[in-house]
Amino acid sequence: MTDTTYPLDPATRPEVTAFFDPKTNTISYVVQDPGSKACAVVDSVMDIDYAAGRISYESADRIIDFVRENGLTVDWLIETHVHADHLSGAPYLQEKLGGRIGIGENIRLVQDTFGKVFNEGTEFQRDGSQFDHLFRDGDTYTVGGMACFAMHTPGHTPACMTHVMGNAAFVGDTLFMPDGGTARADFPGGDAHELYRSIRKVLSLPDETRLFMCHDYGPNGREIRWETTVGEERKHNIHVRDGVTEEEFVAMRQARDATLDMPKLIIPSIQVNMRAGKLPPKDDSGRTFLKVPVNGL
Repeated sequence: MTDTTYPLDPATRPEVTAFFDPKTNTISYVVQDPGSKACAVVDSVMDIDYAAGRISYESADRIIDFVRENGLTVDWLIETHVHADHLSGAPYLQEKLGGRIGIGENIRLVQDTFGKVFNEGTEFQRDGSQFDHLFRDGDTYTVGGMACFAMHTPGHTPACMTHVMGNAAFVGDTLFMPDGGTARADFPGGDAHELYRSIRKVLSLPDETRLFMCHDYGPNGREIRWETTVGEERKHNIHVRDGVTEEEFVAMRQARDATLDMPKLIIPSIQVNMRAGKLPPKDDSGRTFLKVPVNGL
């Protein structure tokens, strides 16, 4: 599936603190190096009342309070991909706490696609320069003294990355909890075949590797959960457990995707998140607007 050799560090167990946003069913994480006060923030949320056109920062402020109360230092603000269901709080967190904003290098493909959808013009840079760092498959980095690496796991979007920090992996929207299955693959640039191969790459990590989800919807009324393991996913994932072939998965995924509505916040989310969480530039009146492309998605 890949020629990349990943530098696993299963002996390192970071402390992971989750922050659940019930409005978007998003889980953000503070991931602390067990040997220091350094941490990373993964998939933060900026709040929006879309109907009212109001931005606020209650979700991000919870993370800020936690970081400050525990005397932590933020090294990284990680985006696993360009989210279509919530707005990133990364720039706000960076302003308050520091850290570098990172995303997968294929953000350029997402920016090119949606720059056209939203008719952003030549002033919108499509080179990923809004982010501080663009991760490539197999890139290594550190949070304090903790070794981390990025795995390119496209399929949901072209820029999806799974970030492995010690024995913990943050899979974005690639996987859900075993009873939730897998992410959709029908967004522009998505591909069910790629998604299957990416998931098998994640599930080739050691069985005891902890997996942390970006979303959970409590299937069949169960309580919200966000942590599982590679072994549990391989045994019990309803879409992609061991024994499910690529052809079976793709047929299921494409049939299921054909029944799904677009995420409620896809229009504002993409416009903001492809800019590393920044709002579009103000117009001549000094006001900020989000576009709605009619029949454009």
